[in-house]
Amino acid sequence: MTTSNLISHISHLTSHNYAIIVAGGSGTRMGGDVPKQFLLLKGRPVLMHTIEAFHHSNIQPRIILVLHADYHGHWGDLCRTHNFIIPHQLVGGGETRFHSVKNGLDVIPGNTDSLIAVHDAARPLTSATIIEESYKAALKYGNAVTAVKSRDSIRQKKEDLSVSLLRDEIYLVQTPQTFQSAQLKKAYLQPYTDKFTDDASVVEQTGVPIHIVEGSYRNIKVTFPEDIAIAELLLEDHGR
Repeated sequence: MTTSNLISHISHLTSHNYAIIVAGGSGTRMGGDVPKQFLLLKGRPVLMHTIEAFHHSNIQPRIILVLHADYHGHWGDLCRTHNFIIPHQLVGGGETRFHSVKNGLDVIPGNTDSLIAVHDAARPLTSATIIEESYKAALKYGNAVTAVKSRDSIRQKKEDLSVSLLRDEIYLVQTPQTFQSAQLKKAYLQPYTDKFTDDASVVEQTGVPIHIVEGSYRNIKVTFPEDIAIAELLLEDHGR
């Protein structure tokens, strides 16, 4: 089956595909009062680039934006200022990332065979290829977690000593992380624990094996001030 046929198959097999964009961070590491998802990247907020990546992919999922309630009005103002009209459903964020994703899941019907991608709002450079491959792999394997191999040597600290780890066995996890709806919804019925660092760790806790799909070193997360400058250069190089 060709890629285009498989994407068409995904669209027809599921009643709807969804993307939960999680934008709950405070942005404190950026050194300012503005959350990182609202910082300007080529003249527009980071979050708009992120939403556009999913909207312009061939999957075209329904987009759910999870954002702290305090910023809903500000986001509405930004959308009007930048004439941003991509359809999306706005949902209030939770105390932690886990609770924010759970809030997003709560507005998705429970009786669907949908595929649901969860993505960090601060990853605006995600390509259509990565998004489409994530949905395709989730359809086939039940889930798909985007990751890249570590380029650096890795050491693990144990008390006062450190041990070398095999670099080829170490993956740096990114988003999107995409799951069959029933699998993800069941996992988020679990009580919260601080062991849950991402959606894969929540699903894995239920005993489900996690499937890794190849990400991109360009798929950076905007975390520190210098990341905006890097993202600007990558966007120019990619023609976006």
